[in-house]
This record gives sequence, structure tokens and C-alpha cells, in this order.
Amino acid sequence: MTSLSPATPWQAHSRTTANHPTINLSTPDFMTQSPQKKSKRFPSFTLNSTAKPSPPPLVVVGSANADIYVEIERLPKEGETISATTGQTLAGGKGANQAVCGGMLSYPTYFVGRVGNDAHGKLIIDALVGGGVVVDYVEEVGEVPTGHAVSLGDGDLEVVKSAGIVLLQREIPDGINVQVAKAARSAGVPVILDAGGMDAPVPVELLRHVDILSPNESELARLTGMPTETFEQISLAVAECHKLGVKEVLVKLGGRGSVLFSEGKEPIKQGIIAAEKVLDTTGAGDTFTAAYAVAFVEGKSKAECLRFAAAAASLCVQVKGAIPSMPRRKAVLDLLQFV
Repeated sequence: MTSLSPATPWQAHSRTTANHPTINLSTPDFMTQSPQKKSKRFPSFTLNSTAKPSPPPLVVVGSANADIYVEIERLPKEGETISATTGQTLAGGKGANQAVCGGMLSYPTYFVGRVGNDAHGKLIIDALVGGGVVVDYVEEVGEVPTGHAVSLGDGDLEVVKSAGIVLLQREIPDGINVQVAKAARSAGVPVILDAGGMDAPVPVELLRHVDILSPNESELARLTGMPTETFEQISLAVAECHKLGVKEVLVKLGGRGSVLFSEGKEPIKQGIIAAEKVLDTTGAGDTFTAAYAVAFVEGKSKAECLRFAAAAASLCVQVKGAIPSMPRRKAVLDLLQFV
């Protein structure tokens, strides 16, 4: 039975985030999920993620930068300047987003990265700590501004080797990702590579040390040079990834859901859990990938991992901003009672 003990983030540095509204379910392209009048338990998950005192952490190695958000009434025409109605600067970067998601889902999460000794660096560290993320491996460097500092130290690779799972993205140089993936592989630690980031071929050396590649359909098309408009085309493109050494490919399909392709096995399809209102999809992909990683390291089945990730992403799009929209574990579990 699902535990409903009081919800507290695993680390003491947590802060309250926006409440997430109730959602309605709709029919996705790949899978039908009917709304239930009566709630039902989702027994594989518990509110408190840590089943033992010190589970191996989720380690996120990646980018951290400041995102500048502006709202405008319409898009400007060519050569036109218009005023924004509102604007704000928030912590972001795919790496920081995914780390905060792991922390908000009450799983021990470490972020490995660099920030500048500036206002944006403080903004990012505050956001990470507020999301329950351990920042012992976030280094402040004074020579370059936040968003430009990239390097690795010996201690960084050691924490990678002690992880339960490692998350990478392509907003940092591929060379660093290769170092991290090799260190993780040497210690038997699974690696998920989010394909979002630079628009360039993924080095084969990196793909051979990745356990799960996670692109969206447009990223998959760019990486393989193949069309990805239909499920059949996506399957063929994924087959090319298998040829390059990737055993599993987790494809995010936006409003069409997601599909996990495991080499030699039938694909597992997951439909979206449609939100009552969609305010901002900025962090949805990062939320999905990080939530999948949390469920994976907790030992859930692949189908359960997909469901957990879909629920987290559904809650994410109902709040503006990337990091502010990361859902708490309890909100995800509450939603899963009705799926």
C-alpha cells in the first residue's frame, strides 16, 4: 500500500513552491487513459523516496545559467521594436532544472557544475538549495561569468562513481560528458543523456558509454538525419541509434506522449496526462527526464517510470518558469491515484 507519511524534502533546505491545480485526463495519440471517478492506489511508489538510510544519489552534471523571461502581447514584425509587459530573471539551464526536479521529488540529488562569482551565480545556488539539491560540488569561479564556466575536478568524478544514476545534457561540452560517462561506466553507474542542447552530432564515444539516450522527436531527427513525423519513422530513427551502441532510447513526443525503445524488445508507449491548463512548457522535458531517472534509480519497472515521469511533466506545464514549476513528490503521487 502506498505510504502517506508526512511530506518533507529529504534535505532541510527546502522551500514551498506553487500549488499545482487538479488536472483532467484526455486521450493521447499513442495510449488511451480514461478519467476515473474513484481514486485508486499506485502501490509501487511511496511518498518518502528513501527506502533505506542512504540511497545512492542522483548526480546531475550539466549547465546552470540565468534565464531572462519577458512577456509580450504579440510577436514583433521584422525591424519592429515593442515593449514587454513583464520581465524577470530566473535560475535555469537544463542541468540545474533537472537537479531541482530530483530534489523536489524527494530523492537525494547532487549537482555538479560551475557558476561565476556574480549575482546570477548566487541566484542559481539559491534555487538549487531551495529545491533540496546538495551543492557541495558546485564551484564558484571568479574568472568567467555564470553560464560560461565549465570544468571538472577529481572530486567531481568520484561523486559520479558513487551515484545511483547520472544525468547528462548537451549544454556543456561533449568532452566533459564523455569523461563523466566513462567514469560512471567504470563504476557500473547507469547514465541518461538528454539530447537537448547543442545542435551537433553526438560523438560515438559518448553514445557507447550512455545507457539511455533521451531526445525529443526533433532532436532525434537532427541526430539521425531521418524524418520523425510518424511512429514508424521514429522507430527507424531509433534503430540507427541502436546501431551506434545505445541500448535504450527514450523519445519525448510532446502532446503525443513518450515511447521507450529497448533494443530487441517491444516499445513501451506512454500517453500524456493532459493538464487542465498549460501555462508554460519550458521545463517539461527536463522534468520528464529527471522524474524518469528518479523512478529508475528507485527500482521501478520501465512502465512505472514512464507513468511517474508523465505525471510530473503534466504538473510542470501548469506553472510559469522552469525551476518554479518543478512538482513536489506528493503532488505527483496524488495525481497518479487517478490515472
